[in-house]
Amino acid sequence: MNLHDDDFALFGLKQTFAQDRVAIDARWKELQREAHPDKFASHGVAAQRVAMQWSVRINEAYQRLKDPLKRAAYLCELAGFPIQAHSNTAMPPSFLIQQMEWREALDDASEASTVEALMADVQAARKDLLAQCEKCLDYDRDPASAVASVRALMFIDKFAQDLNQRLDQFE
Repeated sequence: MNLHDDDFALFGLKQTFAQDRVAIDARWKELQREAHPDKFASHGVAAQRVAMQWSVRINEAYQRLKDPLKRAAYLCELAGFPIQAHSNTAMPPSFLIQQMEWREALDDASEASTVEALMADVQAARKDLLAQCEKCLDYDRDPASAVASVRALMFIDKFAQDLNQRLDQFE
């Protein structure tokens, strides 16, 4: 194991989208215990610095692996298909129309129940897109096709935050 291993190798996991969150959490705790800087206090400053680097690296990997969206984006990147969300905003026309409809519905929502219903629609779409990512990445071995789903998921996660903020206004 070295600091430059990919996140999956670092955690001893298969390089797949589908992962067991409980296993990821357990492995993270195990790795953090092994690399905790306090464990190297008697080994000198250099050893503590290396332990700190390991701890940071383990946490970075954990953040990517535990989040399905980040994990999907990372898998696309590892396969040579970076998401490029800031420079490539192309989306299928049907998704663009869906985005506009959701935004209009949120703008028009005057009751919490309307926003909650919209959240249910968004969460259903999120679930479908995650399943699509799993299919593209794990079964079809087609990371190029997963990129569009990942970018759509990025919008959905942002929109879900907007929905939650709106729900907070009704409380």
